[in-house]
Amino acid sequence: MARIMTESPDFIKTFQSLCNNKYQTWQVWSDFVLLGAITISNACDKANFEDREKLYHNIIAKYTKSEAAIFPQLLAYLVMALEHNKEQDFLGSLYMQLNLGNYWKGQFFTPYDVCVAMSSLTSQNILEQVKEKGYITVNDPACGAGATLIAFANAAESEFYQKKSKLNWQNHVLFVAQDIDMVTGLMCYLQLSFLGCAGFVKIGDTLSDPMTSNDDISKYWYTPMYYSDVWQLRRIFHNMDNIGEPKKEKQEIKESIKKEPSPPTYIIKLKEKKTGQLALF
Repeated sequence: MARIMTESPDFIKTFQSLCNNKYQTWQVWSDFVLLGAITISNACDKANFEDREKLYHNIIAKYTKSEAAIFPQLLAYLVMALEHNKEQDFLGSLYMQLNLGNYWKGQFFTPYDVCVAMSSLTSQNILEQVKEKGYITVNDPACGAGATLIAFANAAESEFYQKKSKLNWQNHVLFVAQDIDMVTGLMCYLQLSFLGCAGFVKIGDTLSDPMTSNDDISKYWYTPMYYSDVWQLRRIFHNMDNIGEPKKEKQEIKESIKKEPSPPTYIIKLKEKKTGQLALF
């Protein structure tokens, strides 16, 4: 059954109000994505805060006060769209509608229904795997706007609900993504963040610049849920912050926890909905 994308004429109308002779469509879109991603990242990632804050001010400085006020409106429309219907690739669909793929390397995003079909083939027995291993990881090395990962997140939530599990899927599924293009990669980051997915997105070529131990952290964008109490402890225990590095011995882990419970971060206040799911708003 085809899923109906939640259209947002308000988003398009508001977005296009900035697109004129002064600002080109692709530039406004790029700035919107970067400003939104930095806003989220700087609420939780202290390590990259300073550089990203400078980038934020450099971007917003070219807009007037009234123009700058439009970007938070666009972010609000994104949040409302995903709240209304999680079964969609909202930003990816708009990206194609606005014909932005022709500007960035002739990109064409996989339709969400196709992603749902692919996800159904790879998301079998998620709950059983979680009970056996504690958590599972899903990776998309060419994530685009994140449609495949969004479909997987919805499949995981559906299975946990249908099997009446008392576990919260957000605490047991880690989302890992990478894309060579910063704009599209951060589109994925925005949507994963607002959908309450724990994980991170790396910006870089998966083939020539894969995720490795002691990698350049400036290329990584961590979702707020990745900093929740559950994932903070899991990150330390499984040594997730050093990709590819050998796991520490249990005694060494205990000592490291005593010395420094977690990497320095800002406090993220997550709200619990009636269903038990966690959200930023």
